[in-house]
Amino acid sequence: MKKTAKPAEAQRRVTITYNDWVVRWFIMASVTFALVALLLGVIVATQLAFQGANLHPILSYGRLRPLHTNAAIFAFVGNMMFAGVYYSSQRLMKARLPSDFLAKFHFFGWQAIIVAAAISLPLGITSGKEYAELEWPIDIAIALVWVVFGINFFWMLAKRAEKHLYVGLWFYIATIVTIAILHIVNSLAIPVSAIKGYSLFGGTQDALIQWWYGHNAVAFFLTTPILGIMYYFVPKAANRPVYSYKLSIIHFWALVFLYIWAGPHHLLNTALPDWLQTLGMVFSVMLWAPSWGGMINGLFTLRGAWAQLRRDPVLKFFAAALTFYGMATFEGPLLSIRSVSGLAHYTDWIVGHVHSGALGWNGFMAAGMFYYLVPKLYGTKLKSESSANAHFWLATIGIVLYMVSMWVAGVTQGLMWKATREDGSLTYTFLETVVALRPMYYVRLVGGLMYFVGMIMMVVNLVQTARSGAPVETSVEVVIAEAKKKDPSTRAILLGTPLGLSVVALGLLLLAGRGDAITGVAFFAFFVAVALGGFIIQRLTATTDHEKSWHRLLEGRALILTILTVGAVLVGGVVQIVPALMAAPAAGDKTGARPYTALELEGRDIYIREGCSTCHSQMIRPFATETQRYGEASMMADSQYDHPFTWGSKRTGPDLARQGNKNPSAWHYQHFINPPQLSAGSNMPSYAQFETNLVDYKATEGKLRALRSVGVPYTVADVQQAEPAALKQAEKITADLAEQKIKVDPRSEMVAIIAYLQCLGLPGGG
Repeated sequence: MKKTAKPAEAQRRVTITYNDWVVRWFIMASVTFALVALLLGVIVATQLAFQGANLHPILSYGRLRPLHTNAAIFAFVGNMMFAGVYYSSQRLMKARLPSDFLAKFHFFGWQAIIVAAAISLPLGITSGKEYAELEWPIDIAIALVWVVFGINFFWMLAKRAEKHLYVGLWFYIATIVTIAILHIVNSLAIPVSAIKGYSLFGGTQDALIQWWYGHNAVAFFLTTPILGIMYYFVPKAANRPVYSYKLSIIHFWALVFLYIWAGPHHLLNTALPDWLQTLGMVFSVMLWAPSWGGMINGLFTLRGAWAQLRRDPVLKFFAAALTFYGMATFEGPLLSIRSVSGLAHYTDWIVGHVHSGALGWNGFMAAGMFYYLVPKLYGTKLKSESSANAHFWLATIGIVLYMVSMWVAGVTQGLMWKATREDGSLTYTFLETVVALRPMYYVRLVGGLMYFVGMIMMVVNLVQTARSGAPVETSVEVVIAEAKKKDPSTRAILLGTPLGLSVVALGLLLLAGRGDAITGVAFFAFFVAVALGGFIIQRLTATTDHEKSWHRLLEGRALILTILTVGAVLVGGVVQIVPALMAAPAAGDKTGARPYTALELEGRDIYIREGCSTCHSQMIRPFATETQRYGEASMMADSQYDHPFTWGSKRTGPDLARQGNKNPSAWHYQHFINPPQLSAGSNMPSYAQFETNLVDYKATEGKLRALRSVGVPYTVADVQQAEPAALKQAEKITADLAEQKIKVDPRSEMVAIIAYLQCLGLPGGG
């Protein structure tokens, strides 16, 4: 039968000028904060290697380490990501950013948030949640600025002249919607004051939600948008098409579906329910495939450009970035296996893993993009290719030194912690493990310095390049359709088998989450995911006509693509979090655990303010060597009143979950004044300021009231008598210290934090 030609649409040609000034602004911000983040990294690495490098309370390791991570993730990579998204999406959509005002609001709003972090974190204004330390007013600002970014992006999506959505745009859509969900849920808090709030969730619930957020912040802030950037800039720089369209489809959908389930692998061998740990481990191992699919697609895109790669620093950085991405995404699933995690978790191996991704994947992608973009944005050539090549080799050697030193340190730690003598006693004290790692800390510092120097070279090169040219405004002619006929294929997409199967699967999982057979539900979801993935692969390999492919049709419908992406992301979160939120509180009914007293709560807030949980865990795993070293394994109920939880993710110091009454109050006092005096070789900073800093007990009542509102069982009398009760308990501690010839003000922070440490793990304690 002869096909009837489609009626022609009315068209008009218009010239648009891309908004590239906002791209230039974000690049300048990114390279500036890259230097700040790396300088902070060098400082905290120095503090771990040399205890005396903690010069002032505001500049101590516990306060600078979260500033370093926030600067690296949200300031350096965040600004780089916005630059790459704005530059590439305008060209992929053939549309200018709809609102210059929103673009300016986004830029200045994001920089204001970074400045607020730079001020608040050194001052100890922190929520205490890793990668989410900023307090509730700043969290609200982040949500607002992110929504503005999303509005500008989706508005441009609606106005686009190029109707087909290129693969990079899929990853940008997934990033925008998922980060909004993650940030809002994890940041839910009860305000106490303008600079203080308590997490809405506590204990095990908070741990699960935090690492659902934390793992997927890595996934959807440091991975998916950078993959979108990779899919645009690597083919552009190599002047070659993406290696495989089909692989990009499998890569995208598998990644966004599987990633969201993997958060619990950060909590293996803890008090988290076993079904959640198993689920996190299984989906983490499955992530090997889609992650390497992206790496292969990127590296194979460079096939045929090897001669260019040998001399072009841009391609060198892109190729190395993809290689580091492959290494990091091999190592991540490996570390998520329960037995491997038992050795590696809480050690420096995790630090090496994180930095191989951050410095190798994100840092090298950023460098390659900057070296490619800045000459184009300023209409000139890169000032010095030789300097860029030198930067590449200096940074590569620096990363290798960093990773290898941390791998060696981590394995050394894990094995020393587990070592026992023939009689079953522990071979090493914890302090001996700290001293043994010092040479590796020196090597890490050297590697970090090399990477930092390379970044300085890049900034100088880019500044000289920009100064040798002038800002370029790029204009293009695009075709705009005046009227759009109804596409008969819409019905096929809405009612087609793949979408129908997706909706059915989503409905089944949401309904199943209401039942009791949680483990069965999890593996049923896994079965459905595999079945659906197989069906999609079959359909893609069965047709060579992309115009008739269901996914090709889907790529022209941004709303449906976005809805399906949100569905794929939400499934894992709903199945994991909803049952956990319903079940976790009941665990505390079987114990004699009590809320913290007013004084202990003030001490705990000081502990969180100083970043103590960045070095000390409060989660004893069910291993014989750990229970022998620290005490009985931790249970869910132990932390049920902790808002936020403080299980920690690194042991630079020993676990404190059962610290109560292990040492007299006088020992704690001396330990805070001069740690190496009591523990030779310790790299813990001095906290002598606790002796003179005073607690404002007038604010304690408000803290108890806020915690009471989220379910901590304080009575009305507990709230109203908070100040006198705190002072009464403080007098007992000061009297005990006085017997040891130590005179301390009962209102001092020293007394409060000693009270907190002395209650940890005691029967009926907080």
